[in-house]
Amino acid sequence: MNAQFKKGVLELIVLVSVRKKDMYGYELVEEVSKVIDVNEGTIYPLLKRLTNEHYFETYLKESNEGPPRKYYHITASGIMYSEKLERDWTEFYKKVEDFLLNRGDVQ
Repeated sequence: MNAQFKKGVLELIVLVSVRKKDMYGYELVEEVSKVIDVNEGTIYPLLKRLTNEHYFETYLKESNEGPPRKYYHITASGIMYSEKLERDWTEFYKKVEDFLLNRGDVQ
């Protein structure tokens, strides 16, 4: 998949994933990887930025498999931001799809 396509939609996928349920970093990498191929080095800086921008809050939760895990929880402003990105994505997708479907209609 084109790297620029992935970069453009990654933030939306992360926000929607955490909106469904609180997740810790590696769990989020696995979830996002179901849609697009990403690694931890891509996700963690994005999580830090989204937290700094107050779209996520974090908390620690004990783990049976080692040290406590940092979970990400979407905030009210994060929900509003994800809804805006979803609207933007839908509009963008529809315009590109319309263009591609009508590419043979050159006048």
